[in-house]
Amino acid sequence: MSINKIRFSQADVFTGVPYKGNPVAVIIDGDQLTDTEMQAIANWTHLSETTFICSPTNPEADYRLRIFTPHEELPFAGHPTVGSARVALNNGIKPAHDGYLVQECGKGLVKIYINGDQLSFALPEPKISPVADELVSHVARALGLEDLSKITLTEMVDVGAIWLTMGLKSVQDVLSLDPQDEQLVKLLPTGTTGVTVFGPQTSADSDLEVRSFAPVEGVHEDPVCGSGNGAVAALIKEHHLLNKQKYIASQGQKMGRNGIINVDLDANDQILVGGHAVECITGQLLHP
Repeated sequence: MSINKIRFSQADVFTGVPYKGNPVAVIIDGDQLTDTEMQAIANWTHLSETTFICSPTNPEADYRLRIFTPHEELPFAGHPTVGSARVALNNGIKPAHDGYLVQECGKGLVKIYINGDQLSFALPEPKISPVADELVSHVARALGLEDLSKITLTEMVDVGAIWLTMGLKSVQDVLSLDPQDEQLVKLLPTGTTGVTVFGPQTSADSDLEVRSFAPVEGVHEDPVCGSGNGAVAALIKEHHLLNKQKYIASQGQKMGRNGIINVDLDANDQILVGGHAVECITGQLLHP
């Protein structure tokens, strides 16, 4: 049996310190694999997402990115976009445009701006819709939140990934949540990626604390979630929740991580979500 050697990397995203962010597995030679093989590899790595860098079909793109959870393919996800862009740059992909990469994915073309060691993606145009009060109360209780007066707002936000996005009054409210996966899976409407919750931080280092839960995708808690933070950013901008254009969110402390997400709410009429990413593993997959 002949064995193909396929370049592989694992990057830690939304951190400059290895092992403190959110890992993503990146297969650099994605063109060599079928859809079925991609899904099997994503199930095997069992990270929240595994990506495959492929040749673009759109001439405007620098590469095409396929993004898989252990269960299914996603049209877009945030931390895989940042991590895969870092791996792409480290492995010889040069941007055709000055200062940014263009990623082709299921959501279309996504610009990823390069600012020194930091990478920021332009959030796909968010679609915001209301959530019925009954569903809000059921989801809150599935999260372990009995006092519904602690909820400041809840809306569904589609940024390619679809998050039921809930604001809470305090960072303590966010950190005290203890979600029940089976209940959330039963409650969330079909197509919903999961629940992202946010609240104001009291730390001088960040403005918000964020947590993201995606049991539908086989992920109890995502350590640091780019699309979840994009959904939060869309609501921050829509409802003018912060009196500033740029803010910093922190995520992951309940999982022993220290993720930092930088958000610009109005960069040429775009929301930019970004941070650092570092490669932690490089090597090869041995593929029959």
